[in-house]
Amino acid sequence: MYLIEWGFWQMAIESEATRKASEAQMTPSEKRSAKDFYEGDLAEDIHFRSVSEKPHTRGPVFAFNDVFMEMRCGGSEEKRGLLTLAMLVGVMPVIAVTTITALNFLWVDITVPASRSFITLVLTLIMMLVAGTALYLYSKYGLKITRLEMLTSRHLLIRFNRRTQQVHLHRPSYCGGIVTFPWRTTGSTGLYPEDDSLSVGVRLGLIWHPSHTGLPHMEMAFVGKQGQGGSELRDEWEFIRRYMEEGPHAVPRPRLSTQLPSPIQAFSAQFEGLGRFFRKSSWLFKLALLMVWPAFVIVGTAHWFSLLLCWRPRWPKVIREAGLPGKPVPPPTTLSDYPPDIQERLLANADRWQLKPGKRPEKKPRKPRTPKNPKVFD
Repeated sequence: MYLIEWGFWQMAIESEATRKASEAQMTPSEKRSAKDFYEGDLAEDIHFRSVSEKPHTRGPVFAFNDVFMEMRCGGSEEKRGLLTLAMLVGVMPVIAVTTITALNFLWVDITVPASRSFITLVLTLIMMLVAGTALYLYSKYGLKITRLEMLTSRHLLIRFNRRTQQVHLHRPSYCGGIVTFPWRTTGSTGLYPEDDSLSVGVRLGLIWHPSHTGLPHMEMAFVGKQGQGGSELRDEWEFIRRYMEEGPHAVPRPRLSTQLPSPIQAFSAQFEGLGRFFRKSSWLFKLALLMVWPAFVIVGTAHWFSLLLCWRPRWPKVIREAGLPGKPVPPPTTLSDYPPDIQERLLANADRWQLKPGKRPEKKPRKPRTPKNPKVFD
């Protein structure tokens, strides 16, 4: 499911009217916190020093060689299948039934004149209107939701090319499209030990800020599987960092996954981030999970159907050949690579990512609060 990526891109290209409406619902404190970013914060959060002694990736890794490493992206892969289930069980049957019924009424009116009457013609007209309305609403509003996990690329991909020292993101156009960034502009959320407790249930986030890329918007990618606590995100980032900085010999060779629609991937995705928690949980919780196993089977099957209804993503030729002898280096993505209307919207929202100069000021200690009307006791 590409819901997070789609939502983030929609925010980057938000229209003026939509943005004003959303900002009108924000509290003053939310507005202040949304713009409370300093240049010093960014300088601290983008560095390429070692953060772990145990580089390790939990995958999925689709390619690993001396030229590039390719991994899966996606911020909500474990939820994939829910939209497929809703569409295949709820929406599609309604569209199919109304369309077939309307066509059947029309066929009878045309081929059986003896049964034709004012009532049958009215019923046919009503069914045609219902079927047309259902198809119109789905094509206008439902199709773009369907394409978050069906009839689209099977996976979001990230490719690290160590020879060109670039990072490539492969996404559908409605999630930001295919982009290229210099490796040294990459920020990471897996840097500090004090953040380990926050890694449960989240993925390693990679960030490209406009101050480094020259674009008017920020880009983000969520790499690999959900964390289970500890230093897993730092180990993942260290694996990527060492591969790009030192080469494939500096990291343990990962197990490669297939990009085919594997049912194993579909069912295992539901349990990402739960392994350590499940092992340490009580027997009562484990029993409860066993009682709801049919739900896991249903969602896992829908996840697999989602993979079957998608196609394998393919990189442009210039990225496929990048790093090979005599082949050109892909140019980094610039604002001119987007259509004119998208450029205009990106520039209109560029102030979202502006940084305050200098370092974040230290918080002043609060003074003890004194009562307004102190009582005097004799």
